Amino acid sequence: MMSCQLTLKNLIRIAVAAMLLAPLYSMADDASRNKEISERFAKCDTNKDGKLTLDEAKGCMPRIYDHFSKIDAQNKGYVTVAEIQTMAAR
Repeated sequence: MMSCQLTLKNLIRIAVAAMLLAPLYSMADDASRNKEISERFAKCDTNKDGKLTLDEAKGCMPRIYDHFSKIDAQNKGYVTVAEIQTMAAR
């Protein structure tokens, strides 16, 4: 009986630790995702103006191309890395 209680206590401790650490893993995932987006954006932004047009996204970032009008809600004709990162976080 003692080993069963010890195991249950350990499981509870592990569960609590996992719940407390989960936001840290999420932040790491967000940072990793944002870094990847920034790197791909930089490669696709052929004129290096900090703006990605539909043409620039076409062959380089197909998911951005497919959802361009949703990301470019103000119809500026371009999207920024911050707008893409915001959309990806949703």
